Amino acid sequence: MFTESQKEQPRRPKGIMNSLATNFFHLRNPWAIAWWSASYPGFGHISMGNYVTGFLLFFWEMTVNTQGNVNLAILYTFTGRFDMAKEIVNNRWLLLYLSVYIYAIWDSYRLTLQFNQLAILADRHEQTIQPVSISFMEINALDKRSPWAAVAWSVIAPGLGHLYTHRIPTGFFLVIWWMVIAYYSFLFQGVQYTALGLFEEAKAIINPEWLMFLPSIYGFAIYDAYVNTVEFNRLFEKEQAFFLKRKYQSPKFEMQFKKENAMYITASFEHSINLEIAISELEQKGINPENICAIPMHIPKKETRMFDTIHRADGMSIFDLPTVLGTIFMLFGVMWGFMWTWGPIIWGLIALFAGGALGFVFKYFYYWFYQKKNTSGKVTEVVLIVSCHEEEAEMVERVLAGHHALSIGRKNG
Repeated sequence: MFTESQKEQPRRPKGIMNSLATNFFHLRNPWAIAWWSASYPGFGHISMGNYVTGFLLFFWEMTVNTQGNVNLAILYTFTGRFDMAKEIVNNRWLLLYLSVYIYAIWDSYRLTLQFNQLAILADRHEQTIQPVSISFMEINALDKRSPWAAVAWSVIAPGLGHLYTHRIPTGFFLVIWWMVIAYYSFLFQGVQYTALGLFEEAKAIINPEWLMFLPSIYGFAIYDAYVNTVEFNRLFEKEQAFFLKRKYQSPKFEMQFKKENAMYITASFEHSINLEIAISELEQKGINPENICAIPMHIPKKETRMFDTIHRADGMSIFDLPTVLGTIFMLFGVMWGFMWTWGPIIWGLIALFAGGALGFVFKYFYYWFYQKKNTSGKVTEVVLIVSCHEEEAEMVERVLAGHHALSIGRKNG
């Protein structure tokens, strides 16, 4: 027999929100997740919200890589110093490396396929999450955020973009390990010498074994913060749409245009907190909830948008390939930079921007040839209809306009 609490819980939930993070199912590209596991074991699992497995794989990679001198072996191999690569590598640790490395890639790919199925089932059953969680430690509220702000903070320091989206376990973990890697690689001393034009001194002081961890850290932090912000925004829209359908589509709501002394105010909105504040203010001013009808609009998926924003996201990220190529190019730029004049810092940054630009160009032409161009401007996502008395019409319009209605119209009863 099931308890009452078990009966209330959905069988295929969308996700869960607590004060530290929001963890939920959404569609992911399994090849992108497998790539991040290949770039650094653990990142694929962390991206999907499997924190325990992801953190364990991360610690395993850090331990085995440093003990087996794997990064140094890679550096010497790709710079043509094969004898040095064979001498430096520790086979006792290297043989431990391969099996777990392959498992991390395989398991992250497998889990992505499974989680995608659960995401589809949750959406088909219109499952959502509680949009606010409050505890004595933190307050976590589902809201819209800018994907590009998350990218900017991740560029400044990996992990800050995740803290911006309130994904605290990932953010805290990345910030701490970025500090550790920056310290042991002498990153900032190398940046200082590079900025002063002392390239040989920079190459001499930088620890290449630790520096080679940074491309994967930066690439993952930027990609994952961007994708999570986009998906959080889409989750906010879905949750608010379900709420509006439940509460503000009363069967008692009627539009009788010949009703005496009646006025119908129609307004268009984007999904936002302002919409709910506007509705609650109307209720405070005496408008009965049965006289408010909110209709979330379904936008046909006919056009692909090159760039996601805080207002619009179509789930097809242009950011995946640029971050993958940027990470690969940056890694080679760092390695070869030890042999070139400007050193690993400058060549790593040049390679990062070159790889990212190449990825953007490729995606641009992909969308240009195979998809339609996006139309600019804001899009109506919710239509709000308010039935009121004629003397209340001005007040209703003022409230709606004050909370960022895209357009407002009225019809006499």
